[in-house]
Amino acid sequence: MKYISELLYGRSAAALTAAYLCLGALFAVPVDLAVASANGTAARWTPTRLVGDWLLVVGSGGLLYGAVTHHRRRAEAAYRDLETSNQQLQVLSRVFRHNVRNDLNVIQGYTDLLADRIDDERSRQCLETIRQTTDDVVAISEKLRVIEDASPDLPDGRVNLVDAVHEAVGVVDADGAAVTVETPSEAWIRADDSVAFPIREVFENAVTHNDGATRRVAATIRENGTTTCLEITDNGPGIPPDERAVLQAEEETPLSHASSIGLWLVKWMCETQGGTVRFEATDDGTTVRLRFESAAPPATPAR
Repeated sequence: MKYISELLYGRSAAALTAAYLCLGALFAVPVDLAVASANGTAARWTPTRLVGDWLLVVGSGGLLYGAVTHHRRRAEAAYRDLETSNQQLQVLSRVFRHNVRNDLNVIQGYTDLLADRIDDERSRQCLETIRQTTDDVVAISEKLRVIEDASPDLPDGRVNLVDAVHEAVGVVDADGAAVTVETPSEAWIRADDSVAFPIREVFENAVTHNDGATRRVAATIRENGTTTCLEITDNGPGIPPDERAVLQAEEETPLSHASSIGLWLVKWMCETQGGTVRFEATDDGTTVRLRFESAAPPATPAR
């Protein structure tokens, strides 16, 4: 089937129709004779029926030509729209990451300068708000860079998921969260080094958006044949239902949107690795399941 699709792909509507007409004209007589023989009417078959067979082939060939031409034009229009959208996204991303970030760096510099010259508490609070806001936008620009640099092709390498989890846990531990990890000694998945970004993002979200007295995060890796699942559970307030709905619908609208690009980063980066993401929120917290294709461990060098 794959060979047939590759053979037909790229052929013009005229070429496909011509091939169909040739095959139809060639097989019209034997097919008609076989049907007549099966029905016991072969003795009444006459060559004049061949004209009707060929007219049927020509008519269906015309329908084929029209259908292929219509769908080919729609595909070409969709491809042009996709190219335009990709170009616009690249320009917007580049402008945001470079121009806007440079302006934010200027704001951060003047904020630090003013902080050393202002004594009243109210002004200091305002400056701290400015600093936190600019830091958040700069962090978003870094996440956009990760997405922009990600390869659209499925990875052909392998990563030890256990190592990636422990690296992410080191960031969370530094933020004062109570973390428990349950993993095998190693768990190799089909991925590249960029898989570390969505894993780290999940751990950071589990801590950053948790306003509890004791922030707890539990990570578990389970291997199930051809797939490996990383399950991360926290005791935070959970992802709001409207944000989960946006991710499931895979569409942002004016009335429904995710408040952070982080969740989109997790989803996109996992999917570029050939994996999937599932969010489950309850009153007790949030569970995020990242599932990847398992990979064989690297061969041990012979001694």
